[in-house]
Amino acid sequence: MPKAQETILEIDLKALKQNFEHLKSRISNGTHFMAVVKAFAYGSDACEIANYLQKLDVYYFAVAFVHEGVALRKAGITKPILVLHPQAANFNLLIENCLEPNLYNAKILNEFISIASAEQQTNYPIHIKFNTGLNRLGFSENDVNSIGEKLKETTAVKVKSIFSHLAASEDLSEREFTLNQIQKFKTIAENITNTLGYKPMLHICNTSGILNYPEAHFDMVRSGIGLYGFGNSKKENKNFTPIGTLKTIISQIHTINKGESIGYNRAFKTERLLKSATLPIGHADGIGRQYGKGKGYVIINNQKAYILGNVCMDMIMVNVTDIDCKEGDEVIVFGPNTTAEKLAETASTISYELITGISQRVKRNFIGN
Repeated sequence: MPKAQETILEIDLKALKQNFEHLKSRISNGTHFMAVVKAFAYGSDACEIANYLQKLDVYYFAVAFVHEGVALRKAGITKPILVLHPQAANFNLLIENCLEPNLYNAKILNEFISIASAEQQTNYPIHIKFNTGLNRLGFSENDVNSIGEKLKETTAVKVKSIFSHLAASEDLSEREFTLNQIQKFKTIAENITNTLGYKPMLHICNTSGILNYPEAHFDMVRSGIGLYGFGNSKKENKNFTPIGTLKTIISQIHTINKGESIGYNRAFKTERLLKSATLPIGHADGIGRQYGKGKGYVIINNQKAYILGNVCMDMIMVNVTDIDCKEGDEVIVFGPNTTAEKLAETASTISYELITGISQRVKRNFIGN
């Protein structure tokens, strides 16, 4: 692979395919696969990732908001797209682009039926979410009858799937809670199916659900973080390869005398002679201030170089006193070896936050296609 000459996020499509194939190997042949490409495909590039996955055996895509789904349609995605958190203000746009809404309470259900009816839709596919313990979005199990009554009054919509979301599927110490969620979902699914008079698809498993609860794969599973190379545990991480490598270069090297300071607010003061390297990446690129003051690090010539002082908007300074390096050398912020998960841990956060926060001003380069 060519060395970086600027700040760049390198996306390995071969690794994406391997992650997808591993996830597929963990589900039964009759279970469909939904690829979650919300948040710019977890910081990579939703249109590029979705177009690549569309060539594989992906049955559905999922995004968070309507405008994300519209972007996929404009990029040539023809597979069904579930919008996980649609707003009523965008329902006409959603219908115009053949997107499928998650309807999660009475207000949003009534508003969508009203708009679908006004648009003279028939059997427009909708998805009904139930809250089984995450307490974020979703109808309660007590709403089954009222949902059924409402849907029997209209031919504008038809339920494509019933689903829920596991709260702690990656945490095996919460196994009892997760099994209770799954059982509650089974009960809801049976009741809503009887009420509707037909059987929609069922899905509850996210990436960790796929890996830890095969008995709950039902008709479809949803994977986001697994596709991008993280299995949410040390054991499962061995089966995945992070698809993104964030690279930059050394712009300048300084020799800093004892007693001098580095960066804004003089947040780092030297106690001895040292060398610092300035890199063209900062909090506007997704490396937040929480990584500063010696918490976060980058890799230069296979050695850790810790961040000195405060992270700037467009730059960070790192300690290269004991590293043989020069201006123009490549720097790895995270990748398959020194992962985003490891870097995120230094700031007491998670890989999800780090990778989805990489600014779109950072150039994406796709390899392995």
